[in-house]
Amino acid sequence: MDMKIKEKFARLWQKYFDEADLPIIFYYTNESGRAQVVKPPSDHRCFICDLSRVRKGESLCFAADSIGCGGGKRYLGFALEIMPNFEYFLSCGIPGKLEGERYKKSPKLVKEAMKKFPHFKAPAEFIIFKRWDMLEKSDEPEVIIFFAQTDVLSGLFTLTSFDEAEPNGVFAPFAAGCGSIALYPYLEKDSERPRGVLGMFDVSARPCVPQDALTFSVPMSKFVRMIENMEESFLITPSWSKVSKRINRMGK
Repeated sequence: MDMKIKEKFARLWQKYFDEADLPIIFYYTNESGRAQVVKPPSDHRCFICDLSRVRKGESLCFAADSIGCGGGKRYLGFALEIMPNFEYFLSCGIPGKLEGERYKKSPKLVKEAMKKFPHFKAPAEFIIFKRWDMLEKSDEPEVIIFFAQTDVLSGLFTLTSFDEAEPNGVFAPFAAGCGSIALYPYLEKDSERPRGVLGMFDVSARPCVPQDALTFSVPMSKFVRMIENMEESFLITPSWSKVSKRINRMGK
């Protein structure tokens, strides 16, 4: 990690977003010693709930067996298999056997949607999550994740498009919470024009995040450009100053 980039962002974030929470980052590695290794859970546990510890300042290292959710393992690249009867789980369920989440109208529609779901294999044994201020020189962030309320999101959204002619520099895919903050933005890092990802619309994961928060995730390569653009963007205008003051009041 370039410590100059770390310090520059922290300074500008404080200047323009003041009381808003710092983002968290993740990257894959084969070195577990860079953060506390999470022990295997004894039962099902939502991965998004685990990240609340990271947002509070803990640095965590996850292996495949650290993740207590089948979906989490899949969306972080540690497993390819899908649970049996997934098409019923995501839709209407099976009476007396499986409760359905009813996120899709029918099992048939789920099967069609599954053909479009991306997946990948984790490139290393571990995935490290840290808050921005916890980063060290040895860290190599690949994706930046903000848990933010709407005024902050408006700033991040607009900054993403500052140096883009295309109007769709941010997208919001249908995905599990962990898919929206890990899978999709990670795949964007290899794009010629990496985009930001708006997420955390997953109803099942919502209890693990603040009531007024969504997520904005972006590959590090794009994020560096965003940092470089901050001091010549709308952030220096009276229009943003009005919004920024409201962010400050909500933070306090």
